[in-house]
Amino acid sequence: MKTMIFYVAGLLCLIATSAKAQTFEERAGVIARDIERITKEEKDSLKAEVETVNIQLENKAITKEEADAKKQQFAEQRARNIETRVAVQEEKLAQLVRDKVDGKVKKDKFRIVFNGSSKDTTITKELSYKRTTSQLVFALGVNRLVTDDKIDNDNFKWRSDFYEWGVAFNTRVFRNNNLLHAKYGLSLQYNNLRPDNDMMFATEGGKTVLVDSGLDLDVARLRYVNLVVPVHLEFDFTKKQVNGDKTYFPTHKSFRLGVGGYTGFNVKEKQILKYSEDGHDIKTKQKGDFNVSDFVYGVSAYVGYGEVSLYAKYDLQPVFANNDVDSNNLSLGIRFDFN
Repeated sequence: MKTMIFYVAGLLCLIATSAKAQTFEERAGVIARDIERITKEEKDSLKAEVETVNIQLENKAITKEEADAKKQQFAEQRARNIETRVAVQEEKLAQLVRDKVDGKVKKDKFRIVFNGSSKDTTITKELSYKRTTSQLVFALGVNRLVTDDKIDNDNFKWRSDFYEWGVAFNTRVFRNNNLLHAKYGLSLQYNNLRPDNDMMFATEGGKTVLVDSGLDLDVARLRYVNLVVPVHLEFDFTKKQVNGDKTYFPTHKSFRLGVGGYTGFNVKEKQILKYSEDGHDIKTKQKGDFNVSDFVYGVSAYVGYGEVSLYAKYDLQPVFANNDVDSNNLSLGIRFDFN
């Protein structure tokens, strides 16, 4: 019995040690998969609930108005579930980033080569750069809606903004050439649209439109969050380093250019309104379905020096799925790739 207890205790210690020793990329990957699983579970549940309502409507057990009300109720509940459950994972990811900044997360080990001989007792230590490295990505900037091939500056404030953060992997394409790299990873994109002139978003007949709020609004903001997989072809002009018969390929030390795109899906959306009424500051959050496209794909590019770049991305799919006129989101900003 004692042997079994010691065995179990040892096994638990081994598991705990292994979990503790996970790298930043491994832990971030687990969190990203959890977010994807949560979103899929809630959306699958919503589809089943809507199908049940449709069956009731076909059997004339409920009216169309009752069916629409039930669908709206289910959609709002599932949206709240996603937001609540994803918020837990986002906090884990934020804590993981803080731990990495504080040096509490295991780093990828670099290889140390010791050279020596019986005639020469001098020992030299060399750093071997990996062919695949990882970076923490953070970007922020402004958003603009493009409608009928024109940027809509009339209905939205300049403070419409975005920010993005995630993890990226950078693989040198050619073994002995440092110019071309494949860059890929996982990111959360937070997009904010801020209507002007006391306007707000509303859904009418399955379409999303701007309407007069009837309020003196201090803040009106529609936020939608996308989980995406970005893929870029990166040109890195960092020079290789030669030390004797060894050649090393550092990255993010010179001029860089990246072109590519991204694909993913929407994980949540909500509208926030702030205004004053009878001397009181009021803040409301409207959660649910604002007809934001479930799936997202687009093109993106960046150009810069070292770890800092100018960054642009453009959603090829419309922001709102069922509108008569398509509006696509254009983002311009600054991007940081922290090694």
